[in-house]
Amino acid sequence: MEYSTPENWPERYWTPGSQPIVLRAGASEAEEVAVVGRPGEPAATPAAPQANAPQANVPQTPPPRSYGQTLTIPNLISFVRLAGVPLFLWLFLGLHADGWAVVVLAIGGTSDWVDGFLARRLGQVSRLGELLDPLADRLYILATLLALTVREVVPWWFTIALLAREAMLVGCLLVLRRFGYGPPPVHYVGKTATFILLVAFPMLLLAHASAGAAVWAYPSGWALAWWGLVLYWIAGLFYVVQVSGVVRGTRA
Repeated sequence: MEYSTPENWPERYWTPGSQPIVLRAGASEAEEVAVVGRPGEPAATPAAPQANAPQANVPQTPPPRSYGQTLTIPNLISFVRLAGVPLFLWLFLGLHADGWAVVVLAIGGTSDWVDGFLARRLGQVSRLGELLDPLADRLYILATLLALTVREVVPWWFTIALLAREAMLVGCLLVLRRFGYGPPPVHYVGKTATFILLVAFPMLLLAHASAGAAVWAYPSGWALAWWGLVLYWIAGLFYVVQVSGVVRGTRA
């Protein structure tokens, strides 16, 4: 059956930290129809609660999504972050201006949370923003990772470990597309791993550019890089579990 969610994802497969769960795990088809309705039919209207009846814990409604908006403040911030990727590559690989490259990378990496925070705070959550935010994160990670590897700041084995996780995620997306689904909801573990990596890379670059800062930046940067790598793979395994559940539910 089809599911009427913005991303066409069955909400019983959404995980805590990604979106509010509306349907309990293991809900029957009748219960799902009662909540989301059949394709082309409106959802059933719940009965009014009795005056003295105990109230169940009702999940919070997600913030309204303004799918028609494009030029919003959060989206402009995401576009600026995307523009910082080629600027960083030009400074780091073209001019070898490592100091300015550190500044651009630090601003682009640590501002990861700003666009999402403003979108929720200003009520400007949009589908375009939901696509731009993870796109900017992945471009920053991949571009920075490859650039640092070329300049021998990061070893090849670390690069391969991160790229293997990205390849696994691409495989999951292809499976979802085959069954008619879009990308899975972003998990908070994946967002945490991304933020940690975007902090680790500027610190490793700073350790490479400044001998004085290397005393503290090098060990701190590698501690964060290892932490981010492990969480990155854990989030990837969560996505595999989600995709497996959707495929089994579709074939049932």
